[in-house]
Amino acid sequence: MRTGERMAFHETRFPANLSFGSLGGPERRTEIVALANGHEERNTPWAQSRRRYDAGLGLRSLDDVERLIAFFEARQGMLHGFRWKDWADFKSCPASRAVSALDQPLGRGDGRTRVFRLIKTYRSGANATAREIAKPVAGTVRIAVGGVSQPEGKAWQVDTTDGRITFADPPAAAADVTAGYEFDVPVRFDTDLIQVSVASFQAGDVPRVPVVEVRQ
Repeated sequence: MRTGERMAFHETRFPANLSFGSLGGPERRTEIVALANGHEERNTPWAQSRRRYDAGLGLRSLDDVERLIAFFEARQGMLHGFRWKDWADFKSCPASRAVSALDQPLGRGDGRTRVFRLIKTYRSGANATAREIAKPVAGTVRIAVGGVSQPEGKAWQVDTTDGRITFADPPAAAADVTAGYEFDVPVRFDTDLIQVSVASFQAGDVPRVPVVEVRQ
């Protein structure tokens, strides 16, 4: 028996058909101080949001429960991270559109920089926030420089474990570097216990299986 195993990240996706019915999304942390004059001060220690989900809501049969338990055991509960498909937000573009190499700006070339990170920018009115994408899905990434699509393998390579794009030759100065992709969320289970009652499950009571995004 092995003991004392250290945490790791498994580049394995939680069964997508089970995550399809899950509940979850982004969480922010805001600190609010109420002042004596009735005004308030608001601040946040988080630069980016953190996603949370409940995997239990996607279970539809006892076979699904068995698959969940097998996945949970293989990750050793909270110990090892894994990939999660967030069906509400898994593309560089709206869900109804096909991925395009022009979807998201990654930066501008300077004739020297060869490595760019995948980024997704969320906009509303004049405000925007950028999210680093660490777990792109292999085979879905598209890259363009100056609006011209670039061939994978010859012009660039992607590391699907951290979301870095490495160019064979640095993009020319002032050339816009853009990307399109599908992506997963790096997560872990947020519990070391799964409790399932067969009778309750068959009566419609599904277990709660919290999942939380991990920082990388």
